[in-house]
Amino acid sequence: MNIPTYTAILAAFLVLLQVVLMLSVGIHRSKGKFAGHEGDRNLERKVRRHGNLAENSGLFLAVLAILEILVGQTTLVLTLCIIFAAARLLHAIGFSSLAGSHGENLTGGRKGFAAARGLGALGTLITALGSAWALIGTQV
Repeated sequence: MNIPTYTAILAAFLVLLQVVLMLSVGIHRSKGKFAGHEGDRNLERKVRRHGNLAENSGLFLAVLAILEILVGQTTLVLTLCIIFAAARLLHAIGFSSLAGSHGENLTGGRKGFAAARGLGALGTLITALGSAWALIGTQV
């Protein structure tokens, strides 16, 4: 059996990113907001940024681990790992500004936050479909 080494490295990276995003929410909440975001748009974007990573990472890691167990440490698996890591990082960067999370004041360099969010979402979609396609391909 192949050991999913690439998936393990990606998982470690995602856990570290998740902790950074979690701390961002926790530090913001320490200012007196204990549940919800109570209309605080900055807290809302931090919660959404943290939650979006959590909702996308688990299933992708599971599918990627199964694929890596079946096919080994191939260039395809490594490429999926790299693209997913970059996509999730770009998405988090996009959500680090109200321009990226809420489309607020999209002028000048602020457009970069919206672009980062979009590229992150696109990279996540591509890797999700790519890993599913590859997993189906191993069974045909």
